[in-house]
Amino acid sequence: MCGICGYVGRMNLTAEQLKRMNDTMYHRGPDDSGEEIYEMPDGRQVGLAQRRLSILDLSALGHQPMHSADRSVSVVYNGEIYNYQELREELADYPFRSNCDTEVIIAAYLKWGIRCVERFNGMFAIALYDRKTQDVYLVRDRIGKKPLYYWCEEENLVFASELKPIMQCPGFAARINTRILPRYLFQQYINAPESIYSDVYKLEPGTALRFSHGRIRKWKYWSVRRAYHEAQAEPVTDYREAKETLKDLLRKSVRARMIADVPLGTFLSGGYDSSLVTAIAQECSDSPVKTFSIGFHEEKYNEAKYARAVADYLGTEHTELYIDEQDMFDLVDSIPRYYDEPFADSSQIATMMVSGLAREHVTVALSGDGGDEFFCGYNIYEKVYQAQRLDLLGAMVHGVCSMPGLKRARLESRLPFKVRVIAGNRERESKTQFGAGSYPAMARAMVREEAEEAFSPVHYPVESDYRVRDWQIRRMLLDMDTYLPGDILCKVDRASMKYSLEARCPILDRDVMEFSYRIPHAFKYKDGDKKHILKDIAYDYIPRELLDRPKVGFGVPLDKWLRGPLREQLTDYSSYDFLARQNIFDAKYVSDMIGGYLKTGDAGPATGANYSKLAWSFFVFQQWYETWHTARHSIA
Repeated sequence: MCGICGYVGRMNLTAEQLKRMNDTMYHRGPDDSGEEIYEMPDGRQVGLAQRRLSILDLSALGHQPMHSADRSVSVVYNGEIYNYQELREELADYPFRSNCDTEVIIAAYLKWGIRCVERFNGMFAIALYDRKTQDVYLVRDRIGKKPLYYWCEEENLVFASELKPIMQCPGFAARINTRILPRYLFQQYINAPESIYSDVYKLEPGTALRFSHGRIRKWKYWSVRRAYHEAQAEPVTDYREAKETLKDLLRKSVRARMIADVPLGTFLSGGYDSSLVTAIAQECSDSPVKTFSIGFHEEKYNEAKYARAVADYLGTEHTELYIDEQDMFDLVDSIPRYYDEPFADSSQIATMMVSGLAREHVTVALSGDGGDEFFCGYNIYEKVYQAQRLDLLGAMVHGVCSMPGLKRARLESRLPFKVRVIAGNRERESKTQFGAGSYPAMARAMVREEAEEAFSPVHYPVESDYRVRDWQIRRMLLDMDTYLPGDILCKVDRASMKYSLEARCPILDRDVMEFSYRIPHAFKYKDGDKKHILKDIAYDYIPRELLDRPKVGFGVPLDKWLRGPLREQLTDYSSYDFLARQNIFDAKYVSDMIGGYLKTGDAGPATGANYSKLAWSFFVFQQWYETWHTARHSIA
């Protein structure tokens, strides 16, 4: 895993400027760096740079930018191509010099063109320069495991694994994209293709981009919706066959992700997904696998004892770190340095802590990410299932409340909260995204007054695109397109790379993902049992009694922090005078809202009731703004 950056256009950056951009990502690749600038025949330049975290072929032969034997193609690349050895056999006529998957990318491009990416099974962000055609390509992996930003200005293109190199680029104006702020405040992350800056975009998962003679063309070579419907044409209706095939694919995926020339381990929370990945890794290993867990001194939150029990049963080499609230709080100030656009999923803090622990012992860690989205594991999926069955009743209640002559607000206030939610869920394009109460309206009201159509919708109004009647399946597909890459994978990437640790996700293997679409939904959600088939495979490795328990989790005490040690900082961020000068938020509305919240807290009945989530999103934005938009902070 590494960090890449570069540019193409008439910017005429110096080698020193490109190096400064590259070195903002030192944490992503402390082992090596390379920067090169090439002149194009039409007067443009191409600059390619990479920071390397050495995983495969630790020798100098893995240095990037890497060139083809005839130097017609140059590449910088972040990630891993897990089937590179099989591809290398198909490309045996190429004069390989290294044992790196990077060189396989070059050989594959020379043989198959840019459609070679359709053959890659892995996590990757690739920038490739073809001197013969004078084209520059950017490509991102199918599910968005590896990040890739790009900034367009006139006929120039600047790209990077993170925003920091783009921020460092001469001429970058850093105009904040206020259009997406209400969605960020509500969702707590910014989903592709948008970013916190105007004219800066995230390349969407499964997307390739070509920059040719000053013009950009993008296309999807893989999409969740298309892959789902293609796989549904060939369902595996026999449960035993589905289970055994899935089990074999998971074994293959884990084995491929255990190929490394550096120490490797797994994150182990004691839940189904991480326990299954660890069990398969232990099965594939000749020695005890290194496993890592975070524990909490508060017994009601502590799941480390369950992870320890799984580790003892499997015989892993287990390391755990017990932390307290202060340990987590101490990481708050580092959030904007590594999540260099606003990102307010507070579970990032625990993820940073387990990543830091693992990096003391290994350079690569396997995780269980993707199990919930692909196999129906989240609690929201149960609520979506119930909501679909009550939707007709909700429509009737909504109709009654809307009858002429009735005082709708008074009538609705007498209904139970769950009934109000079902009755109010009338938006066709966001049927599975219900239950937020007044939060969407509040998120919109917090941002400085603009035309309503100027804002991105707080919800994702795209559900009809999936062409699926079952709300549960539809919400899973939506989460694969939004929450998984925009939140979960972003969180893990930044948290692990903070410590120069590579995180690999076997469940997000291309073959596993596509086969999951062939599995009937009844095998995933069976009689109310979420993630049924994945649990069944886990039971083949680990006794049921070690896994079957309500998930505890550990929520960061946002209300306690915001109204305690962060109170003065939040008060400063939300003062009317500061907000008026900043000119981003509605100064009066936000000042009053945060003031009310600080008085009443989450338990209060008035203005501030249950608003710590919005207050935390606002706080994280302001912390980010202070880090990157005040003169006393540097970018490097």
